[in-house]
Amino acid sequence: MSIVYDRRCPVARTLEIIGERWTILILRDLVRHGPRKFHDLEISLAGISPNTLSARLKTLEDGGIIRRQFYNEHPPRAEYALTDKGRELRPVLKTLKEWGEKHTG
Repeated sequence: MSIVYDRRCPVARTLEIIGERWTILILRDLVRHGPRKFHDLEISLAGISPNTLSARLKTLEDGGIIRRQFYNEHPPRAEYALTDKGRELRPVLKTLKEWGEKHTG
């Protein structure tokens, strides 16, 4: 279930797209490794259920943060990549990483 935040606040609007559990880690993987297949993300995010991963990818896609590209294989396969809008989150993720290095562990 998605949490609906106060739409007047830009931070709240951002959290509607990237604020759910696992979403930042999906973005981390796409920033670090580039385009990824669903299976690659499942392996990297040990503990995420396929339904949750699908839901988070859909939210990111609907928000214009990632794009899904299908390949002509059988069964059909998709790869997920950051859009220009998604790449603008790189400094945010870098700041989270630096904060975690300084204040955790």
